[in-house]
Amino acid sequence: MLTPLVSLILGAGLFGLPLYLILGGIAYLCLTLVSGLDGAILIQEVYRLAQAPVLATLPLFIFAGSLLAESGMPRRLVEVSNALFGFLPGGLAIVTLVSCAIFTAFTGASGATILAVGGLLYPALIKAGYSERFALGLVTTSGSLGLLFAPSLPIIVYGLISQTDVTELFKAGVIPGILLVVILAFYSMFVAIKQGIPTQNPNVSVIRQALIEARYELPLPFVVLGGIYGGFVTVLEAAVITAAYAIVAEVFLYREVPVRRLWNIVVDAMVITGALFVILGLALGLTNFFVYEMYPQRLLAFSQGYLASRTSFLFALVFFLLVVGCLLDIFSAIVVVVPLIVPIAQAFHVHPVHLGIVFLTCMEVGYLTPPVGINLFLSSYKFQRPLARIYAFSVPFQVLLLLALSLIVVVPSLSLLLL
Repeated sequence: MLTPLVSLILGAGLFGLPLYLILGGIAYLCLTLVSGLDGAILIQEVYRLAQAPVLATLPLFIFAGSLLAESGMPRRLVEVSNALFGFLPGGLAIVTLVSCAIFTAFTGASGATILAVGGLLYPALIKAGYSERFALGLVTTSGSLGLLFAPSLPIIVYGLISQTDVTELFKAGVIPGILLVVILAFYSMFVAIKQGIPTQNPNVSVIRQALIEARYELPLPFVVLGGIYGGFVTVLEAAVITAAYAIVAEVFLYREVPVRRLWNIVVDAMVITGALFVILGLALGLTNFFVYEMYPQRLLAFSQGYLASRTSFLFALVFFLLVVGCLLDIFSAIVVVVPLIVPIAQAFHVHPVHLGIVFLTCMEVGYLTPPVGINLFLSSYKFQRPLARIYAFSVPFQVLLLLALSLIVVVPSLSLLLL
């Protein structure tokens, strides 16, 4: 009975059945029909998830990100980045990378980054003389570039599911995240020189004016990230500070978001949080099935027959995760795959934090990989270009990300140095 019922649920998913019903339905069927357990375990897992202290950070960071996206922050962020980096060869491309990375880290959504920041920078890149191929590839890739920087939502969700310390994950993501930006920045400089893009002279007055306009928002990354990385505040305290700071800056200082609009932003943030909570809770029920049926142990026994070292395991895992990234969005991949791979990684003596950074970097590449690479769809929608063309434009950037991923895999100290 299980196979046709699961096939029916998956088929319904192709026609729009919500993800939480897909995960919950499959988990319930597996627990009751295969393991002979009580389906009430699903509710117990939701209750257990609700008791996780770090869960409270999700609505706060989501609210803060939504509020910042509603304000003029994207424009000011671009202006500050352009004032500081615009004089470099490929300056505007570097501005795109830096602006998108910071914005994605705080909003937690590549969609908001491509639509808001990308929408500002793509016309500027074309006007500056960059080819459409490079400009679209750059904007599409940059949409998910900040996933390794605090307070990225995927890092928090990964920490919840894998039971890894979120603060350590935030610290571990700094160097690998910078590595991704730097590699793409050097490529951008190479392209700019090759295409003969003129540079602009540094202008002290422009820099001063940009810094003055963004004076209320510029301290936010230093306060929040400095607090987390310096060990002065917990992740939950950082989430509270971020939300409060965003309200003060955008509502009362810049006055760009009316007070009456706050309620709508709160409602939107809570809807997103509720959806994530239900998906995570039901997915943990599926995890229970995997654990009860000893699937991690079976996978470990299978992998040990073919993999002789930690490095070979990690590269096999990367290949597997890249395939997963082609088929699942990042949150679905976290809740379904992470419980399976964590015990195997422990057997191969992979540091749990290093595993998290490798996993998240693979998922970042997945944002650019068809058939479900969300950045491809968003870029195609925003800039009205065929999906296949967007993917072709993104391939050089994807190759560079894979190169950086290889370095992260073979040099664990990149992830562990700041711990």
